Parts: sequence; C-alpha cells; structure tokens
Amino acid sequence: MRLALAGDTMLGRGVAERLSEMPASALVAAEVTEAFREADVAVLNLECCISERGARWPAPGKPFFFRAPPGAVDLLIHLGVRCVTLANNHALDYGVDALLDTFAALDAAGIAWVGAGPDLERARAPVTLQVDGSQLAVFGATDHPLDFAATPDGPGVALLDHEQPGWLTDTVGTARADAVLVTPHWGPNMVEGPIPQVRRTAERLVAAGATLVAGHSAHVFHGVAGRVLFDLGDFVDDYRVDPVLRNDLGILALVELGPDGARRLEAVPLKLDFAYTRLADGADARWIERRFSSACAQLGTSLETANGRLVVDLGD
Repeated sequence: MRLALAGDTMLGRGVAERLSEMPASALVAAEVTEAFREADVAVLNLECCISERGARWPAPGKPFFFRAPPGAVDLLIHLGVRCVTLANNHALDYGVDALLDTFAALDAAGIAWVGAGPDLERARAPVTLQVDGSQLAVFGATDHPLDFAATPDGPGVALLDHEQPGWLTDTVGTARADAVLVTPHWGPNMVEGPIPQVRRTAERLVAAGATLVAGHSAHVFHGVAGRVLFDLGDFVDDYRVDPVLRNDLGILALVELGPDGARRLEAVPLKLDFAYTRLADGADARWIERRFSSACAQLGTSLETANGRLVVDLGD
C-alpha cells in the first residue's frame, strides 16, 4: 500500500478567514492534490478543532487557539484523507464541546480519527483501515500538554510519557493488522532535529512492531532513520515564518509499504504561503533538498533525487 502523510494542518484563524471567502479546495494547489491522490491512504495531523462552539481553554499563558469552521472538513474530503490524528496541543483549544463537535464532523464526513476521544480508552485506541484487502492500524499520541489528557471517564487526548510509553508500545505490539502506523505529536517547536527522548521512544515503537513512525510538532521537517520519519513539518497554516528554520517550506511524504515493511519514501517539496500550499520550486526546492539531505545524513540516512522528489530507501 502507498501512504500520503502530512504534518500539522491548521485550518483556523487566518485559514478560517480564507475558508469564508473561497472553497476549501482553493487552500492547496492542484499539483499537491494530485500527489495526495497517488496514495491509497492519506493521514495528517489536524492541528485544530472543527466547531462553532466553545470557549478558549483556560490555561495561563497559552498563546494560540485554533478553531476551524465546519466547512474545513471539505479540504480533508478533497484531498482524500482517510484518517486524522487529533493528538496534539490544539485539540481542546475551545474546550470539550468543540472537541466533541470535531468528532461528529469527522464522523459525518467518513473520516476516521485517532489520538483523542470521549474517554481514555477511545483516545488510546487505534483505528484499522481496509486497503485493497490489507489492514492498516493507525495510532495517535502526544507528549503535550498534560492538561489535555483524557481520563477514564472524560474527553481528551492520548498522552504519551517518554519515560513510560508502555500503553502505546504494548498496544502497538498486539495490533492485528498487516501494517501499523504510529503518528505521534512530540518534541518542542522550532528545533532542527529530534530530541533524545523522541529518539528513544521511536526506537521503542519500532521494536514493538511499528511498520512506520511519522511524527510532527516541530513545525519544520526532520530527517529519517530507518522506519522513522521524525517530523513531517507543517502542511497548511497562517504562521509567522522563521527566516532561518523556514517553516514555510515542507514535505509531503509518500511512503510505499510492502509485506516486509516500509520500502521507499518520496518526499514531495512544498511551499507554504499564507493559507495556501503549493509545490516548491527554484531556490525553495533547492533549500529543501539541502536541508532534508543534511537532516537525514545526521541520522545516517542517504537520499537521492528523482523527478523533483527526494527519495529514501527505507529498507536500508
């Protein structure tokens, strides 16, 4: 099977304003949509709630609150997204009512969701997607914030403790599926590579049986090591651009899975303009190639270029 994996997809604030003026499909270039549709399954991190209800989460010092209108789900439908993870630090930005509305909006659109739930059991549970006779189990979890954590009888996200990740590694190890994708929201924002805690947890997830680990949170893409894509960066947003780390440049990961596991990654270079994502070209594409090549090399991974894409043999 072939997966399309995108990172943080924030459809609130300035993006939401654009959605009031134009169809959701106008947030991405046609060429990006075509790349998504090369895959059998598309999965991304939904970095917002989808609702018209709720009040801002009362956390002291929390600076950003992201809520998308109901029409935002049309973008996911347009891209052919089969599953989103809600395990992140914006799922409860507008409280429980908005999170419950997000579940309902995704359910109505036929889009599966992981990493959050009406209670702890559902938040931690994977979903299993049928793909041409094969099964893909998808898990979501986040290492922050603590106050968003689901409880045995209360809504929230599936919280990951890097020191004690047992609930996740144990569940991954017992998943009954042909392939297992774990998509964690982990580590700090705006760092060039994975921190030690993230690298240790990634190793544990692979040892437990994850076919592929594809993380996000940093807002910039990281390198690849074996079956681990440490950070997918951003996909759609309205964020301020760091001139050094260039969070306006990203990748869409197209990953081929076979009976023996993850085989090949094609990273499609992306340019994130304000509330609009297109293919990167020129100097931007060259910057992405240099940065991704360097980030992979630091993890002992080499890559090639082919037809404007960055290719990694995941079987090495």
